[in-house]
Amino acid sequence: MKLKIKKGDTVQVIAGSDKGRQGSVLYIDPVRLKIRVQGVRVQKKHDKKEGKIIEREGLIDYSNVKLVKKATAQKSKKKATLKKASAQK
Repeated sequence: MKLKIKKGDTVQVIAGSDKGRQGSVLYIDPVRLKIRVQGVRVQKKHDKKEGKIIEREGLIDYSNVKLVKKATAQKSKKKATLKKASAQK
């Protein structure tokens, strides 16, 4: 299944506890239909070896986000042409 959202796109959460938040897509799992969005569903993980608390984004379902802005802006297909002054007279 081809997904409309790609890594780097800006999306908005439309359902759940983080409803209304926007962020860019960091990771996509196309098999489970889960994505990781920057600043959304931040979880704390305790690392016993280092003695640190690491904060990272959790996975959310693909159906709970909508595309706001694509990462790559498409160029316009029309060429800009200059009109000659003599042709207009």
